[in-house]
Amino acid sequence: MALPRGVRSPKPMAAAAASASPPQPRPGHMLVLGTGFVGRYVSQRLLAQGWRVSGTCTSPAKKTELEMLGMDASVFDATSSRCCFFFFLLFLFFVPSSLTNLRSLQDATHLLISIPPIPGIGDPLLSSHSNLQTTLSNSNLQWLCYLSSTSVYGDCGGAWVDEDHTVNPKTESVKLRYAAEKGWLNVIDDLDLSAFIFRLGGIYGPGRSAVDTIAKSKSLSRRQKSRESKQYTARIHVADICQAILASMSIRSARRIYNVVDDDPAPRSEVFAFARSLVERKHPGLIMDSVVLPATQDRIVAAEKRVSNARLKEELGVKLLHPTYKSGLQSILDSWSVESSFSNRNVDV
Repeated sequence: MALPRGVRSPKPMAAAAASASPPQPRPGHMLVLGTGFVGRYVSQRLLAQGWRVSGTCTSPAKKTELEMLGMDASVFDATSSRCCFFFFLLFLFFVPSSLTNLRSLQDATHLLISIPPIPGIGDPLLSSHSNLQTTLSNSNLQWLCYLSSTSVYGDCGGAWVDEDHTVNPKTESVKLRYAAEKGWLNVIDDLDLSAFIFRLGGIYGPGRSAVDTIAKSKSLSRRQKSRESKQYTARIHVADICQAILASMSIRSARRIYNVVDDDPAPRSEVFAFARSLVERKHPGLIMDSVVLPATQDRIVAAEKRVSNARLKEELGVKLLHPTYKSGLQSILDSWSVESSFSNRNVDV
């Protein structure tokens, strides 16, 4: 694993040899719970490979967009309110005239869970554990993947951490995320299927990256500013998340956890400085003076952690398309046409 600034990663755990090019899974029926940035990216690739793809989204407008891609979509805004959660359970399990989601859950061969926990509730589906386990036990499900976050490790003082490192969630949202990890693994305890937990770094990709933020001359959000002082940050390009998902479908695993991050835990200030240089070089005059960049290196004090991806590479055979932010940001910028409008681009995560 290529690591920045001459630092060595911890020795990875022993793993079965993985092929250099993981085999592509045979098309099946994927159900995506939470078809956001990652879910949509994965869905589009699966549809192109002949899969049937169903998914949930948070608004009628997004439902229409997903249906235009060829998906079977339904609306479920898990974050809107506590009442919405209870109505969803009623809709999912008990209403005979509204069986679309239930049929999708029973018919699906693959289940990707990308809905974040709800404050005060946790994972919206796990809160009805018995019904969920019964439904899955009578389904066609072969594979399940829950998308979690490297934030469950907490602040590790700048140390390298792998999947066996002790978790230390600090905030309520991260504690709920870790509880959801354990909950989904418990649900599949007696089920004959492959199950994975993917702990993702900060997600970026086309339309959602540092170069998009720079191009739109956006100031950082409060959440982004809270990460300015970190010396190390984990990140992953959405294309490599998709790679990991596809690779995991070709192996059998009962309860395996993988860190899905790139090779370079660089500070955000370094990433944004590089992004600005790329945009200035390719699109002179685009950047407005009002754009606010993260703190410079001399102000960075918090250590956090450096996350190892050795298991991802060794066991799943993933060869990262974008092993560093430089490759990822360059590919995003290269995809822009001269006529591109930046009005619809999102700020990075």
